Amino acid sequence: MVDKMKTTGKKIDTEKLDKIVAEARRDADKRLEGYREQSLRLHPWICGRCSREFTRANLHELTVHHKDHDHSNNPSDGSNWENLCLYCHDNEHQRYVDRVRGFDGLTENKTTTKATFNPFADLADKMKKGNDKQG
Repeated sequence: MVDKMKTTGKKIDTEKLDKIVAEARRDADKRLEGYREQSLRLHPWICGRCSREFTRANLHELTVHHKDHDHSNNPSDGSNWENLCLYCHDNEHQRYVDRVRGFDGLTENKTTTKATFNPFADLADKMKKGNDKQG
């Protein structure tokens, strides 16, 4: 049987220790219920855009992106999630903001009008006139 005396001579409070361990297990289970933890278990630790690979040391830089931008849509099969690095995740959200504002930079469906002003439109005429004056 293990002696319950520490080197300090105090008894180990096993009841308190049991409570701490139980609380830690509850907290771990609670974390595993979150969509980030579920996605990290389901999907590889690789950015879905730039293919950067992650380890436990830099896993905090890997985010879970909701493909439909609806954070309440969290199917347990992970079909609405993709793991993206911080940079690609920021880029994806900026692209979404641009799309909502009426500009889709990935397709030819640009709703903004093209510039038609050409500051050099009559440059040849101006150069001709300039040459005529010099001669």
